[in-house]
Amino acid sequence: MTHSRRQFLTGGAYTTVLAPFFAIDRALATSAPDLGQNSDQAREKAAQSHTDLMNYPQMNMHGDEEIAMLLYPGMTMLDLVGPQYFFASMMGANVHLVSGDDSLAPVLGDTGFAICPTIGMNACPSVLDVLFIPGGLSGTVNAMNDERTIEFVADRGSRARFVTSVCTGSLVLGQAGLLEGKRATSHWAARHLLPEFGATVVKSRLVSDGNVVTGAGVSAGLDFGLAMLAELRSDVYARVTQLIAEYAPEPIFNAGSPENIEPDLRDPVHGIFATSILEMKQAAKHRRRGPD
Repeated sequence: MTHSRRQFLTGGAYTTVLAPFFAIDRALATSAPDLGQNSDQAREKAAQSHTDLMNYPQMNMHGDEEIAMLLYPGMTMLDLVGPQYFFASMMGANVHLVSGDDSLAPVLGDTGFAICPTIGMNACPSVLDVLFIPGGLSGTVNAMNDERTIEFVADRGSRARFVTSVCTGSLVLGQAGLLEGKRATSHWAARHLLPEFGATVVKSRLVSDGNVVTGAGVSAGLDFGLAMLAELRSDVYARVTQLIAEYAPEPIFNAGSPENIEPDLRDPVHGIFATSILEMKQAAKHRRRGPD
């Protein structure tokens, strides 16, 4: 038995960077002493499965990516949590939850629950594989108008391998001057604002243009996360993680886009965003310009 295999069997390989890829096996290892005579067989099966996946062509199981995910008050949590699930599945990757508050106090999202940051802006690595920005409504407006936030996004984005967002997070990228001359998308209610930042609107759930990858509204973060997983590791890695997540969407209603719902429902929903959209447009007048 190799050292790594022995370590896996004794539970030493079950670290947080494996989640959610081997969450089930990690739970098994924790409870194995109470499983009686079947314990060793179960642990051996888990270890063999780990080995099989490690040896699968193009799996690219391990890496050392540096990923920074911006947190800000009022962000839409699902914009962040969906992609974070997939980023966290990459064994060896360092996923930083970045706050503008160096005290690392919990950051409250728009639905009333908070996420604890892992690092402040000042301590965030200067060279990143992925810079990610979630969206929101009033929270996004505040982020767009916050000089420190925009300076951070512009600085890290200028060197990042990939500059990314979901939902109205693309407007924060635009405010930092990172969308000029790029094709991009955003939440359907805010897509029309992208030209304010020198970007070309693409009506799509996911848009890639060079190193800029933008996702549409909220739930598109799951598609975004899988796409980034395939880009950073491999299609095989992404597909296996999709299976673990049981991401096989079958919406109960076909009402997830403005084109698929009756106008007498769509129009008042669009109207709800009116104030926030106007505030975003006003903020764009003071956007940072990208490099010439």
